[in-house]
Amino acid sequence: MRSSKSRSRSKNNRNRPSGGNVVNRVFDSSGPEGKVRGTPQQIIDKYNQLARDAQLSNDRVATENFQQHAEHYLRMLSEAQREQEARREEQERQNRERQAERDRERAERQERETVAAEAPKDPAEAPQPDVLDMGDTGKDDDNGLVETPESKSQAEPAEAKPKKPRRPRAPRKPKAEAAPEAPADPAPSGDAPEAAE
Repeated sequence: MRSSKSRSRSKNNRNRPSGGNVVNRVFDSSGPEGKVRGTPQQIIDKYNQLARDAQLSNDRVATENFQQHAEHYLRMLSEAQREQEARREEQERQNRERQAERDRERAERQERETVAAEAPKDPAEAPQPDVLDMGDTGKDDDNGLVETPESKSQAEPAEAKPKKPRRPRAPRKPKAEAAPEAPADPAPSGDAPEAAE
């Protein structure tokens, strides 16, 4: 058999909201005039109407009792609305952050696409960096260096004899990997060495 204590505890917890949407939830309220059934707003309206009726009949105790019942559901409704508002604001903040992230990604993607579209397909058409020619310009005083006694002594013999233009170097022939064997049939070209008689 159950004790009356556990029964009263479960009865007290029956009307308490257990999560979910409290604003549209239907409650059964046990008031002084019997049960009142409806959403929190409907119950508040009903208890306020009963409080006005009790006030017209000069029953101050009943008026206060109905007002307290209405206030209980009013607090419950305002708390539920505050929670809904906080959830809605959090959702809006998350949506704004997601939208800002999508906008950033879209802008980066468009920037990459425009850079790729503007880049020339042929590397020869791409802008080339400036290259300074540090070769012999004929002006020794224009190179930006300070003359020192060592550089003067090195420069004088070079000025004394004129420089010959350099011949381009002929490409090297690849080295043979192994010693070549003497060919059995001499090549008919004129480059082949003549055999000694």
